[in-house]
Amino acid sequence: MTAMKAKSPAENGSSASAMNKMNDYLREEAAVEPDPVPTGEVAKETEIIAIYGKGGIGKSFTLANLSYMMAQQGKRVLLIGCDPKSDTTSLLFGGRACPTIIEVSSQKKQAGDDVEIGDVCFKRDGVFAMELGGPEVGRGCGGRGIIHGFELLEKLGFHDWGFDFVLLDFLGDVVCGGFGLPIARDMCQKVIVVGSDDPQSPYVANNVCSAVQYFRKLGGNVGVAGMVINKDDGTGEAQAFAESVGIPVLAAIPQHEDIRRKSANYQIIGRIGSEWAPLFEELATNVAMAPPLLPNTLNQDGLLGLFKSEDVGRDVALEPATLSDMCGKEVIEKPSLEIIYENV
Repeated sequence: MTAMKAKSPAENGSSASAMNKMNDYLREEAAVEPDPVPTGEVAKETEIIAIYGKGGIGKSFTLANLSYMMAQQGKRVLLIGCDPKSDTTSLLFGGRACPTIIEVSSQKKQAGDDVEIGDVCFKRDGVFAMELGGPEVGRGCGGRGIIHGFELLEKLGFHDWGFDFVLLDFLGDVVCGGFGLPIARDMCQKVIVVGSDDPQSPYVANNVCSAVQYFRKLGGNVGVAGMVINKDDGTGEAQAFAESVGIPVLAAIPQHEDIRRKSANYQIIGRIGSEWAPLFEELATNVAMAPPLLPNTLNQDGLLGLFKSEDVGRDVALEPATLSDMCGKEVIEKPSLEIIYENV
């Protein structure tokens, strides 16, 4: 058996030095504050709208059909997927995967080439669309991927593009700075939340309202324009949430088998002349006209109060644990050796 060679003091010192440098780098990175919130009046011709909601709530379905309807109404629309799953454009492009900005940027960088618009932006029937993408699982931060993606968009001339509407599809479950970028940096004028009649979607929507409140206090201008209820089952919890925080319902998309089946088959239902056209025509009008509002927020009890107690387990009482519980046996309380002197 070959004996393991011990590291020399110099090697140990080199390894420790590298580790210290890495620790210093991470500390410096963690200490970086977000850019100051712009406090001037918002005066952009292009209306940028960030859409948030919990994973699987139907943001991509809603946005694909909304953007398609807007384009049919003569609007110039850009749809940007900002979810690491990169599924925002899948319905728009009939299930086909769209090359993401993150992966294209990496490939181009290795080849020594620059990213061009045609590498990352694609169009269908008047809708322009792209995906930011994200890092591979376990190999990076999704939020930093979002920041990197928008930095690249700025290099490609994002602020000079001539669109009527830019729709940003953001995952609402994640509360890190990258996913809060449009609100924190006043990148968008207003936010829309997508929710449904389940206990988790109001929680996510409430977090988004809280973020808007926080940055408005810092001088920001972004507000919440309203909520889109998807898979509306008629029980009214999402409607009650919207009323409680003071935002309007822009549209209620019913829980309907025809919608579910066509969406699963990557079919656009927001077409003029189709059965569901009036629904998305109304949504397109409301999204364009709704003003950005400063919402209220609910505490945990308020969120639970939207639902029946048997649905959310609200009737469970908190039972404090004891030291005996933690040790798994009866614990004999030992007298303290601490000496307490009375004030003389």
